[in-house]
Amino acid sequence: MVAATDASNGELPISVNKSKHRIYSESQAAQFQTAAKLDAGAVFVLESKGTNPLSLSLSLSPQSIIVLVCCVCRDMAPCRISFDHIYCSTSSVELPFAFTGLGWGPGTVALILGAAITFYSYVLISKVLEDTEAHGHRIIRFRDLAGHVLGPTWSTFVVLPVQFVLCLGTIIGSTLLAGQSMKIIYLIYHPHGSMKLYEFIIIVGIIMIILSQLPSFHSLRYLNLLSLLMCLGYSTSVVGASIYAGHSSHAPSRDYSLPGSSTGKIFNAFNALAIIATTYGNGIIPEIQATLAPPVAGKMVRGLLLTYAVVVSTFFSVAFSGYWAFGNLAAGNIFYNFAPTDGPSLIPNWLLFLANMFVIVQLFAVALVYSQPTFEIIEGRASDVEQKRFALRNFLPRLVLRSVFIAVATLIAAMIPFFGDINAFIGAFGFTPLDFVFPMILYNANFKPSPRTLIFWVNMIIMVVYTAIGILGCISAIRQIVIDSQNYKLFANV
Repeated sequence: MVAATDASNGELPISVNKSKHRIYSESQAAQFQTAAKLDAGAVFVLESKGTNPLSLSLSLSPQSIIVLVCCVCRDMAPCRISFDHIYCSTSSVELPFAFTGLGWGPGTVALILGAAITFYSYVLISKVLEDTEAHGHRIIRFRDLAGHVLGPTWSTFVVLPVQFVLCLGTIIGSTLLAGQSMKIIYLIYHPHGSMKLYEFIIIVGIIMIILSQLPSFHSLRYLNLLSLLMCLGYSTSVVGASIYAGHSSHAPSRDYSLPGSSTGKIFNAFNALAIIATTYGNGIIPEIQATLAPPVAGKMVRGLLLTYAVVVSTFFSVAFSGYWAFGNLAAGNIFYNFAPTDGPSLIPNWLLFLANMFVIVQLFAVALVYSQPTFEIIEGRASDVEQKRFALRNFLPRLVLRSVFIAVATLIAAMIPFFGDINAFIGAFGFTPLDFVFPMILYNANFKPSPRTLIFWVNMIIMVVYTAIGILGCISAIRQIVIDSQNYKLFANV
């Protein structure tokens, strides 16, 4: 056994079982121990305030839906509820657009497979986390899990950059979509107003800079609870608006054929698969599970069962109703279909206002949640764990570095306002490997199932298929960004 220290509190002894896990030298273990003791990011940003007997964490992820974790204590004592992680994804507003590249049949199959495979993936990764904890090592970050099971190279050169791009892309997409929703509300009351999209994106960025100073995952709990309610509200609003618009006398004629040339259809299909991966993706499951009070065995799995009950009633209804209403004319942001620039609004202004307000509020929570892994890295290097969180030595670097990071994301969102394209790239490059590939790799490497078992081959098939989808999805998304950039200039007012 090799002893080290858990980064979450600097005290929990951990031991690496050499028969099942990668063997590290004593010097490497010492380095991990030293780094863990000085890890301000883990202490300040990923603080664990989950409760035993009951910790209730709701997360409707980036990009994904709900991770509802109900943890009941062994002695069934009175329960305390903690809303630490409730964040929901508005990427479902793009699901009707994803169907334009797949059609009814393949689109429905892709939605079902996305739900089934991500559920399976999250169960696998939760099992790996539970196993490492059972062996004395409570892991709180995706990159640490990869490093523990696969080795430091995977952590530093694969998982870390992929997760960083995923989080940055989610923040960019959320900022852009919130700006678009603000503009739609503005045009309801000022149809001939002169404000441009990038101005609304800047407003969103300023608000984000202020909110980004909330110090940790735990400090987002009430905003995230509000986000959950907003997410359910906008999903209901979008479904109702789609049905209303579909029966409007001004509704466009519906065509469900796949647009484009033969080559274009292939690229559109992979682009659509990447968007669906983004919708279901999470990418930060270990960081979420880290906030639960140990032991965590079984907690995430029970939560996932409740999660996907919500998936069926929200994501599927938004996708089906939006595609039914607009067919292959469905836009990357379904709200643009409700209020087209070349015709009258297809839904009442009050409904358009309400739905967009729901979206704006919950987008702030999405962006803040996906900022936390980056903030954890920043504070791990810029803060002094020996001093208090709000000491001037730690407060000033946090204020400056977080503000700069959000400002850069805002600038990119304003420069390239193509939400659908950005969303597809995030899905292909970030969510596909982290949610459809790495969980299977980690499970097989950690538990080493026999090649004669079904689970070994199921994991291998999913890995190979979604690696190919991720690569082709990246190519398709970049191709679409290039095409759109030819039609619009930087800081376009779309």
